[in-house]
Amino acid sequence: MPRPALLLASLAINAISLPALASDCVSTSDIAASRAHWATVRNHPAGASENEKACRAFAASFYESVTTRQAAAGCIRSNDRLRDLAALDSEIEAFNTAIASRCGG
Repeated sequence: MPRPALLLASLAINAISLPALASDCVSTSDIAASRAHWATVRNHPAGASENEKACRAFAASFYESVTTRQAAAGCIRSNDRLRDLAALDSEIEAFNTAIASRCGG
């Protein structure tokens, strides 16, 4: 008796959470806007006194790009999904490189 109740409860929870998962999808235009912002962050010249501030901005943007990629990877409705994922992968790699070269990480 407990197993059917547990199964029904599990199905109900999954059914409720599916629309929330679908809302995490990122559009191609959102990705393009994020990429423009991230390019600005990476290309902003930082003097020696602003290096720590720049490193924090790189780290925050790196985290944002990874979470954006995770959301995009879960979307199955985008026709440009593979292209978007490749673009996000290049952003993640660019932040890895920037952090390694400028922040000693």
